[in-house]
Amino acid sequence: KGPREEIVYVPCIYRNTGRDKPDFLATVDVNPASPHYCQVIHRLPMPNRGDELHHSGWNTCSSCFGDTTKKRNRLILPSFISSRIYVVDVGTDPRAPRLFKVVNPEDVFWKCNLGYPHTSHCLGSGEIMISALGDPAGNGKGGFILLDGETFEVKGNWEKGDEVPPMGYDFWYQPRHNVLISTEWGIPKCLGYGFDPRDLKNGRYGRRLNVWDWTTHTYVQAIDVGEDAAPLEIRFLHSPDAAEGFVGCTISSSIHRFYKTEDGDWAAEKVIQVPSKKVEGWLLPDMPGFITDILISLDDRFLYFSNWLHGDIRQYDISDTRKPRLVGQVFVGGSIPKGGQVTVCQDPELPGQPDPFSIKGKRVPGGPQMIQLSLDGKRLYVTTSLYSAWDRQFYPDLLKEGSVMLRLDVDTERGGLTVDESFLVDFGQEPDGPCLAHEIRYPGGDCTSDIWV
Repeated sequence: KGPREEIVYVPCIYRNTGRDKPDFLATVDVNPASPHYCQVIHRLPMPNRGDELHHSGWNTCSSCFGDTTKKRNRLILPSFISSRIYVVDVGTDPRAPRLFKVVNPEDVFWKCNLGYPHTSHCLGSGEIMISALGDPAGNGKGGFILLDGETFEVKGNWEKGDEVPPMGYDFWYQPRHNVLISTEWGIPKCLGYGFDPRDLKNGRYGRRLNVWDWTTHTYVQAIDVGEDAAPLEIRFLHSPDAAEGFVGCTISSSIHRFYKTEDGDWAAEKVIQVPSKKVEGWLLPDMPGFITDILISLDDRFLYFSNWLHGDIRQYDISDTRKPRLVGQVFVGGSIPKGGQVTVCQDPELPGQPDPFSIKGKRVPGGPQMIQLSLDGKRLYVTTSLYSAWDRQFYPDLLKEGSVMLRLDVDTERGGLTVDESFLVDFGQEPDGPCLAHEIRYPGGDCTSDIWV
């Protein structure tokens, strides 16, 4: 029931593109009534190069409900590679953000012995918590950085105790069930150079959901979802009473439902499997879907995810969380369109290879990656860059042409997805050259940033 989104914030990356420019935060006008519709109306360049901006979060979100002293006026931008954390003032002028503070990587390294920060969530305490993938040297290590919610100084680690997971990535918490669950992508110093198949079967990619006691901040349980599964984005249902949610496993291309058992611990079951395609002309003979982002609609009715390699976005009805039902699917790029380098030899799902995807006269490079849903569930925004080192490997044209932002129209009654042919934000047309646009945030909060307590 919130207001329709009018602008969105999108981190844009120049690392690995060959252009010696700093990453920047783009403000994009998405109001159809605006004369600047589908345009980048402001760019905030970072003061350093090579950061690899990735995900972002808020200083205040729904977890601070009821505290009138809190304002959602700072956007937290961790840098995946440099380990810097930028704090951006989006409150003074939401259409023209300005840099508020830079947290130096040395503070993160020395105070937390962590690096490669990823997901940022605000806490009901007013603090900000950021997950990390590893230690400062690039070895795998699951841990969390705590920032003061007013000064944004590094306070230290959230986790307590001697035991920590071997890797980290994303996380979500649910205080009513005294739980935080985190995921594992892989070892940072291996990920940094791209995807090497030799890393598979060698323990360099994650396979666990890691369960933490919310009150004591201690690591209490690991849930195995399979070798080289690489579980990435994790989402509880939005209802704070819910003791279940979903996680997308990238390399295994599966969706697992995790849930609280009658005994009070946690478990997971696979509820969706995207089958690999037998291919020629690609890195491996079997091409996984590569599920890279998932989200749940605010009414907890639909699950969405992107298959970055296959090129499709899917919508599932999760009225029965144990039996998701596919109700919408659309192809917007990917590695398997007709006439490309890849020939699909055997496909358990499709009768033939999809057509190449073009919009407004532009053939879209890359595949669907980050997604964000409008508050009313009727518009799904999509960007096409995953991570610059992997973009360079799997979609080299992305680095030459830049990524795009698309919008899909959603049927919220019966289910269904269609491309809005009038909507295109082409980041290949940026003044400093084509760039890689990643995550999407709304100023008022969204499906993937806000946790209700």
